[in-house]
Amino acid sequence: MDIPLAKPQLTEKDRQAVLDVLNTPKLSLGPKLEEFEGLIADYTGVNHAVAVNSGTSALHLIIRSLGIGEGDEVITTPFSFISSSNCILFEGAVPVFVDIDPDTLNIGVEKIEEAITENTKALLAVDVFGQPAEWGKLEEIASEYNLYLIEDSAEALGAEFQGKKAGSFGDAGVFAFYPNKQITTGEGGVIVTNNDDVATLSRSMRNQGRGEGDKWLQHERLGYNYRISDINCALGISQMERIDEIVSRRAEIAESYNQKLQNVSEIQTPLVSPSGKTSWFVYVIRLDDQFTRETRDTILEELSQRGIGCSNYFTPIHLQPFYRKRFGYKPGDFPITEGVSSRTIALPFFNEITEEEMDYVVGHFKEVIREFK
Repeated sequence: MDIPLAKPQLTEKDRQAVLDVLNTPKLSLGPKLEEFEGLIADYTGVNHAVAVNSGTSALHLIIRSLGIGEGDEVITTPFSFISSSNCILFEGAVPVFVDIDPDTLNIGVEKIEEAITENTKALLAVDVFGQPAEWGKLEEIASEYNLYLIEDSAEALGAEFQGKKAGSFGDAGVFAFYPNKQITTGEGGVIVTNNDDVATLSRSMRNQGRGEGDKWLQHERLGYNYRISDINCALGISQMERIDEIVSRRAEIAESYNQKLQNVSEIQTPLVSPSGKTSWFVYVIRLDDQFTRETRDTILEELSQRGIGCSNYFTPIHLQPFYRKRFGYKPGDFPITEGVSSRTIALPFFNEITEEEMDYVVGHFKEVIREFK
């Protein structure tokens, strides 16, 4: 078999939705943009959704619209996709890392307060792999220290914490719609917020700094071309029509993997927090302590040679070359993140994966583990 790590689920209705837009003159800033934003806002339970060309752009606009800049510090996690830290650097602020919880893999809330300084302006937490962070505690800390709270839910559309949808906590949040996410727009992201100023500024800055009602060549402020096309939005609208079905299907796949792997003593399957609902983005297992990073990498290569798409998730942000060069980070600075990262394996995970394909993946994984044990 040849099984990819991820792939989007596209239906004929999805394709027709895109073709319908191509038969109109409104390919950008048209009616599909507003319709898509309305669907996301209603689903999340917030007042505003501002769609942009990527989750990275969405995070950047939140940082900028909150006035976070030179000399400010933002506490965040080193175990994430790099956008959650880069967006802070874009505005000249400094990401301050806090190590993760070894079970949930989200930011370790009990470590946050000791990282707060007089320069701390915000907390930026990530719903890693679609597992909601401890938003109750995060809200308490943000309130006590008068900090902005930003939710990176790029991987968590459909997740919930204590019955409340991911993306609806704090001052603003984001979702992303790259093809490996729960739904896709090809490329795209969205800001979700109840803050009127964040929404207004983000709409302006995504469109070259134009103000509401401005003529095309008028610009109120510094802005960017972070627009998303109506073509992308039409695909998103069609995909959102089956979001509950998608989230449910991905939960079924995760549970099937859990069952098939339950007797493999050399691994830890993903933990699901009892206080939240996971919206599965990827399915990531962890090898136990007897395996080194080098052995893990060899296992990944062996699985790939057998036609099984797989990867590590994530490389610690603080050990990325330009973070090490700029801030002087070194191995050992965040040991939980580094230990987890050295033993993660993401297995093929997508809406249309079959039981036969999962059996193939698990069967060959067990064989490879026995060889390297």
